[in-house]
Amino acid sequence: MELSKIINQLGEEHEKYFNAVAPPIVQTSNFCYKSVDDMRNAIVNEFDEPVYTRGNNPTVGILRKKLAALEKAGDCLVTASGVAAITTSVIANLKEGDHIICVNKPYSWTNHFFSNILKKFGIETTFIDGTLTANLKAALKPNTALIYLESPNSWTFEMQDLAGVSQLAKENGIITVIDNSYSTPLYQNPLEYGIDIVIHSASKYLTGHSDAVAGVICGNPDMIRKIFANEFMTFGGIISPFNAWLMIRGLRTLELRLNKSSKNAHEVVDFLYSHPKIEKVIYPHHPSHPQYELAKRQMKDSCGLFSVFLKSTDIRKIKLMSESLEYFKLAVSWGGYESLIFPAITTYDPAIEKNSKLPVNMLRLYTGLEDSSELIKDLDKSLKYL
Repeated sequence: MELSKIINQLGEEHEKYFNAVAPPIVQTSNFCYKSVDDMRNAIVNEFDEPVYTRGNNPTVGILRKKLAALEKAGDCLVTASGVAAITTSVIANLKEGDHIICVNKPYSWTNHFFSNILKKFGIETTFIDGTLTANLKAALKPNTALIYLESPNSWTFEMQDLAGVSQLAKENGIITVIDNSYSTPLYQNPLEYGIDIVIHSASKYLTGHSDAVAGVICGNPDMIRKIFANEFMTFGGIISPFNAWLMIRGLRTLELRLNKSSKNAHEVVDFLYSHPKIEKVIYPHHPSHPQYELAKRQMKDSCGLFSVFLKSTDIRKIKLMSESLEYFKLAVSWGGYESLIFPAITTYDPAIEKNSKLPVNMLRLYTGLEDSSELIKDLDKSLKYL
């Protein structure tokens, strides 16, 4: 289906709500019926019929149709956060004694979930370098039930060969899950490469205005119904109708925002790559990236997020440089309208002698919707503090 039709029309039946252009926020917890038979039928078919907003809500229903179509999935579920999407979809496909293979350096709370929470229930995780499919093959065990991917991840931007991993998994009866938050459905569609489940932190580009937290689980209809009937309904990590409405609004401009953010990133990366104060730039669609050819093959483009290594390791100077920026705000996350900087030194606390696993001279930058020339001038000015 054509992109503009998905974001502007799909799922919207205006005659059902007074011909309003914008869909309503159905802000209700409960739904009532005219007869016992109607109520019984709704309860039996809660995946498709609204009974209680923990399961199905008309505003969320519109959003689900759009997100599934964007990711070229049979269906999807929307959760209260990206972490809720991760935990719900993973647990739905595991049992006690299973083994997971996960790529190195996943999102911090994904790492915590695999390393600490699942471990308490007898589920083991092996973390591997996923840049070579052979590494995943070598890590297989008889009880391997799930392979978890981030391609690319959001700090060091390693990628996996999605088609190769999918083939390996299918040959061994293993479920594959990928966090596709970085690329969005517009720049990468992992289901087309045979991946089973695609998740998103929708708080990033999909909402796009830094005003809502949400997650998405996409897959084939049988998988989504299985997750809905068990973990989704049991854990209750649902999105509110209001946040779903904010996401619908955000999707209207997704293509425009993503392309602008990406264009800015390419221009800023080119500037930083040749800057005398920069040691290294990590960006999937820059020719210097070691997996540049893979990025071009399975991603339409890279978004506004990238990392740089400074030539200076002086924490005092790096702090001064980071705090002197005008356009780049000190913050986590990405995908909104605003440009951001996340210095690795924020995870380094000398007072408690806790060293970050990230080098002190590493910065993660996100280019928002400002003019790229202003972002470049801002960085150039601040880099003089080093």
